[in-house]
Amino acid sequence: MVAYIVLYVDDILLIGNDFKMLGQIRAWLSTQVSMKDMGEASYIFGIKIYRDRSRRMLGLTQSSYIEKVLKRFKMENSKRGFLPMMHEIKLSKKQSPRLMRSLRGGRTSPMLQSWEVFNKLSSVPCSISRTL
Repeated sequence: MVAYIVLYVDDILLIGNDFKMLGQIRAWLSTQVSMKDMGEASYIFGIKIYRDRSRRMLGLTQSSYIEKVLKRFKMENSKRGFLPMMHEIKLSKKQSPRLMRSLRGGRTSPMLQSWEVFNKLSSVPCSISRTL
């Protein structure tokens, strides 16, 4: 089970792979702070979240932000281009950089210490759910 609590000013985003645990976290948080459940997130920080549950796909797009910038500079009718990346590319964990995984145990820089703190914080929601 994995759960993340993303906080930004007065917004809380719960992300995880166990709906029951997310419900427990949401219930616990609502006893601590006044909050309103807005349902599934469709935008966060101006980034659109899209899902295709049947294909088990999750994606992010900044197209609305790009449209806003193009309109601001009167370029909304400009020619569209593609990212310099192959379309329909299949990504895997084997392609993931191994540098951070190999450095996790080290404490040689503030960045590595921050990485360790992040790793510890990412498990916090799981420990919260056990106390409910």
